[in-house]
Amino acid sequence: MRLKVTFVLFLLILPLALANLRVGFYRRSCPNAESIVRAAVRRRLSRDKSITAALLRMHFHDCFVRGCDASILIDSNSKSSSEKDAGPNLTVRGFELIDEAKKALEATCPSKVSCADIITLATRDAVFLSGGPFYFVPTGRRDSLVSDPDEVNLPGPTLTVSEAFQAFRAKNMSMDDMVTLLGAHTVGVAHCSFFLDRITRPDPTMDRGLAAKLRSICGAASGTNPDPTAFLDQATAFAVDNQFFKQIGLKRGVMKIDQELANDPLSRRIVSGFAANATLFRTRFAQAMVKMGNIQVLVGKAGEIRKNCRVFNPRRRI
Repeated sequence: MRLKVTFVLFLLILPLALANLRVGFYRRSCPNAESIVRAAVRRRLSRDKSITAALLRMHFHDCFVRGCDASILIDSNSKSSSEKDAGPNLTVRGFELIDEAKKALEATCPSKVSCADIITLATRDAVFLSGGPFYFVPTGRRDSLVSDPDEVNLPGPTLTVSEAFQAFRAKNMSMDDMVTLLGAHTVGVAHCSFFLDRITRPDPTMDRGLAAKLRSICGAASGTNPDPTAFLDQATAFAVDNQFFKQIGLKRGVMKIDQELANDPLSRRIVSGFAANATLFRTRFAQAMVKMGNIQVLVGKAGEIRKNCRVFNPRRRI
């Protein structure tokens, strides 16, 4: 019976076919690929617990532009700008961790493991090491040959639930997927500029105590820190758990979109379910992360395997 239940859960989390990706893609070409990435994540997490939120954001910002193809990693140069220059990506961080993992992988198995897969694996490992679920990641993604800042159009924190859902639906994600993935805010932070309008005037959808706390945080802005940050989960800021959903159920959502998840008829039933059932959230989060990681992937001969995640490989002359 235990084997049967485990097998069923495995099928729930991992559909058998995911756009030519497969679990264990590097089993022969780079057997230690996943352990190398996990070691890099473990080292960084030991000194910076906030890296989990950074990786989750990087992964989301990558997948929702051109698909999960590492286009977000390309550096701008004197000739062209990249996605990094787009407004929503100016505060994305964690690139050095990807560089560290890539350098170790290139030393072990050159030109085998894509930067897109490194982002996906590193995010999974950070989630697990921060108390979240472990889930099997299908690999085999290839890296994009394009990174255009004009293509960056991501859902913002001031949108309504229905407006935000339009962006998710365009990527073949359901309302349940959207609410689940926004649960990643359980380890996130937001700059005061993203929620200042909610605390500078009375907002009946925000707990008064939280509003006062946020005003204190934002009021401490200075020349060296003009836009302070606040945790999106006031209970367990560095743990991947269901506390975020419990918090927004108590009017303790920091950003507008977070609080609206608990208030909007389109999403509040899902929020209540996750708040009441931690196991349900863990299972659905694993499923949604695998699904997001499959958005518009490049496989086979498409794209390339970059030697350096920050630059495209030199073009071969014909």
